[in-house]
Amino acid sequence: MLHHIRNCPEITNNEALIIKNTKPRINGFIIILSLLFFLPSKIIAQTKEDLFNLIEDKKESKELLPQKMVFTQRIFWGKNGLFRKTKVSPLNPDFRKKELKVRRVMLKTHQIVGYATLFAMIAQGFIGGKLYNGDYKLYDIHKKMGKAINIGYFSGAGLSLFAPPPLINKKIRGFNSIKAHKILATIHFSAMLSTNYFSDRDRGAHKVSAYTLFGSYAAAVLVFKF
Repeated sequence: MLHHIRNCPEITNNEALIIKNTKPRINGFIIILSLLFFLPSKIIAQTKEDLFNLIEDKKESKELLPQKMVFTQRIFWGKNGLFRKTKVSPLNPDFRKKELKVRRVMLKTHQIVGYATLFAMIAQGFIGGKLYNGDYKLYDIHKKMGKAINIGYFSGAGLSLFAPPPLINKKIRGFNSIKAHKILATIHFSAMLSTNYFSDRDRGAHKVSAYTLFGSYAAAVLVFKF
C-alpha cells in the first residue's frame, strides 16, 4: 500500500495518512464476524428460552404486577405509576390482559425495528469504509444514514423500555438468552453514545465505537434466534 502511494505523487499527505489508517478495517470485520457466530453458539448451549415466554405465564398468580420492573415500566405501569393515577389503565385483571397484548405487540415491533436498524448499520459500515478510503462524496449519505440509525435504535429501545411489564418475571438459573440480551444491550447502548460523541471529535475512537456497537447490537438481535 505504501509502495502504491510513493508511485502516485498526486496523492496528498493527508490522503496517504487516511489510506494508511484503514488497514485495521479488515481485522475489525473479522472480530465482528467472530462475535456474531461465537456468542450465539455459546448461548444456544445454555437455553432455548424465547423473548415472548416472559409475556405470559400459565401458572396462576394473585399478583397483577411482577415484583421487579424496569424503572421506565415502574414510572408508567407501576402500582402508583402515571397510567394508574390518571386512570388511563387502572390496575385490575381486565386491563392487565389488555396490557399484556400491548406488550406483545411492542416487543414484536421492537424485534422488527432491531433487524431494520441492523441492516442499516451494515450499510453504514460499507459507506464508512469508503469514506476512510477517501471517497468523500459519500459524506452526506453517511450523515443521513447515521441519523436514520439513531432514530431506529432509540425507537427500538423505547419500545422495550416502555412496554407494560409481564405478569410475573420468571427466575431462570444459569446463563441464558435473556441475560445475554441484557448484557449486550448495556454494551451496545454505551457504544452508541460513544459513537455519536466521537463522530466529529476523534476518528479513531469513532471507528472503534462503531465496531463495538455493530458487534454487540448484532449479537443482541440474533441471540433470540437460537
